[in-house]
Amino acid sequence: MAERGMNMKDIVVASTNEGKIREFREMLEPEGYRVLSLADFKDMPEIIEDGTTFAENAVIKAQSVTDRYGIMAVSDDSGLEIDAFGKEPGIHSARWLGHETPYEEKNRIILERMEGIRDRSCRYVCAIAITRPGEDPVVFEDTVECQIAMEPKGTGGFGYDPIIWYEPYQKTMAEMTKDEKNGISHRGKAVRRLEEWLHENR
Repeated sequence: MAERGMNMKDIVVASTNEGKIREFREMLEPEGYRVLSLADFKDMPEIIEDGTTFAENAVIKAQSVTDRYGIMAVSDDSGLEIDAFGKEPGIHSARWLGHETPYEEKNRIILERMEGIRDRSCRYVCAIAITRPGEDPVVFEDTVECQIAMEPKGTGGFGYDPIIWYEPYQKTMAEMTKDEKNGISHRGKAVRRLEEWLHENR
């Protein structure tokens, strides 16, 4: 089983999203952590995300792993809030228009719906929860303010990144280098707060 041989430097990411897991690995493995995921725990039942906020869903996912295996877990719940859409898709970002709908199609639909709309403000939101046996969950939340681009650009990142324009860099999230994105992204900022907490609570 994956839980054998686990130690204080192991972190289980309660996700099967390869993009998210990759970003956690890029940021945490250089700090000496071994990052595992739900792919390492084949008998983990499906986790029902029925929270009403990013923070609630993050806690639900991480706590489910901790409760089942008695180990430390971390989960992020993140998404895109578009002001012109009443902050949708929000917590429904991953399943918006259907889980099976490719992001290329989702991005195309967003750009179509944004035609003629002047307010293109949006933000990525990330809540990261860390859970441990017998302890209360700890949550770190952060955002990055952006704009909906006029057209998709870039091949990096994942999800909505090709249509998310970051004004200070004059490029989309998908055009950024890994270091650029990790430096300003909602997840990058939340992960750094998590890293500081881990360092202080070893």
